[in-house]
Amino acid sequence: MKEYILVSACLLGRNTKYNGKNNLVDNIEALKSKYNILPICPEVSGGLPIPRLPSEVSIDRVISSLGDDVTINFYKGANITLKLALKYHVSFAILKDGSPSCGSSYIYDGTFTHTKINKMGITAKILASNNIAIYTENDIEKLLKK
Repeated sequence: MKEYILVSACLLGRNTKYNGKNNLVDNIEALKSKYNILPICPEVSGGLPIPRLPSEVSIDRVISSLGDDVTINFYKGANITLKLALKYHVSFAILKDGSPSCGSSYIYDGTFTHTKINKMGITAKILASNNIAIYTENDIEKLLKK
């Protein structure tokens, strides 16, 4: 029986990004031969629309580019994602790096100046704190060889 994994829906070509587009990764389909894929978009699960204003983590809040506090949506989506991961006994996820939800090696600093910082997004942090390993779209080849 194949293991279940979480994958950011935008990496699978689903138009769930803030701007209504996606981040399709060419070799992501190859993962389907090894894993059962559970597509997720925590921001959409948390009630945010497509498209939506870009948002960034600023200290302990998530703020849209117009200054709206969308923190509650990000935590709601992260908790829905965690429940899904626990239900399917997920041991790892492939999440879109840089996202305020899914970033694992970096996110943007909350100033909307495209400044990257070494910090995890809301969902990535919650999953990792529940012993779910987080990988980025740059780790797919490594996972295919696993």
